[in-house]
Amino acid sequence: MSKQHSSEWLPETAVVHSGVRYDKATGASSIPIYQTSTFHWEDLDATMIYDYARSGNPTRDALEQLVAELEGGSHGFAFASGMAAITTSLLVLSSGDHLIAGEDIYGGSFRALTQVFSRLGIETSFVDATNVELVAAAIRPNTRAFLLETPSNPTLRVLDLRSLAELAHSRNILTFVDNTFMSPFYQKPLELGIDVVIHSATKFLGGHSDVIGGVAVVKDEQLAAQIKFLQNGFGTILGPQDSWLLIRGIKTLAVRMKSSSETALRLAEWFIEHPKVQKVFYPGLASHPGYDIQMSQASSGGAVLSIDVGSRENVKRLCSALKLPLVAVSLGGVETIVSYPVQMSHAAMPKPERDKRGITEGLLRVSVGLEAFEDLQKDFQAGLDAI
Repeated sequence: MSKQHSSEWLPETAVVHSGVRYDKATGASSIPIYQTSTFHWEDLDATMIYDYARSGNPTRDALEQLVAELEGGSHGFAFASGMAAITTSLLVLSSGDHLIAGEDIYGGSFRALTQVFSRLGIETSFVDATNVELVAAAIRPNTRAFLLETPSNPTLRVLDLRSLAELAHSRNILTFVDNTFMSPFYQKPLELGIDVVIHSATKFLGGHSDVIGGVAVVKDEQLAAQIKFLQNGFGTILGPQDSWLLIRGIKTLAVRMKSSSETALRLAEWFIEHPKVQKVFYPGLASHPGYDIQMSQASSGGAVLSIDVGSRENVKRLCSALKLPLVAVSLGGVETIVSYPVQMSHAAMPKPERDKRGITEGLLRVSVGLEAFEDLQKDFQAGLDAI
């Protein structure tokens, strides 16, 4: 297989041509799906690149190389899901360690930290990570990592990654960032000083609502060796067919992100003026409190926004009237997806915790797809008219 490097390319070109561009053995433009569990040893004295597919697979390797190059890292790792990527990567921590997490994070991450990692003797403090001073005040002698998410899910709060990375490195603390909402097309946390970048590849990287997967990317060789050991040891790998789907999906990442984000901004501006929308959360709006930081560390506000329509009853009326969007868990697809966090992504978070974070009964998250703005506007108008 032929390897190319993407550092000299613009992002639109990089997503198409990074990683393994074609199969060297045949010239095939599409990387083969190596649907195998094991590999023949021609010579027992030879050093095998592949022996058992849990430990390595050429299709998965091609994906891992691709995401590493796109994020500006040295090593990428592909997992069975975004949660597998987060939990496996965090297992570089040990019993007795302390973790600081942004308080406004994905509900599945909250569940894993509070109900699984706590059983392993790893304690988590949830902090308003938009305030670097509050994060600094939460550091203990045994604090080993920060788990951050920006923009956050689902209220789109923006964290200052440069400042948080500087704080962490001054205390010998690792930093993990969930970059799912932005993708490497819009934001590269490793370049801002972050140690580990994680994605639910199910979302924008895959882009078509047809694959479950996760990835993690690092620069440091020692940290890469630890995550590789954990990926292999726990077997939390992504299969070859799903790896191939992600490679295919990433090729259109640029055009999808640009189109969806442009429409998201137009929708956010329209929602702000609508009398039945009480709040709009979108970091691409100049009125967003994190706008300046967002634009200093990312090149867009992204394709996800949230709106508050006041009550569960209003949510039900709106969703029942919508015709175009899916009302569903997940985001990042070619179709617009409307999600109800209190019942979907953050159902695992107790109501008092949701209330603290502004995840109200009237909050809807909107992942904008590739539909025409005019059609989405008309559909949301009908939904809001039903309230």
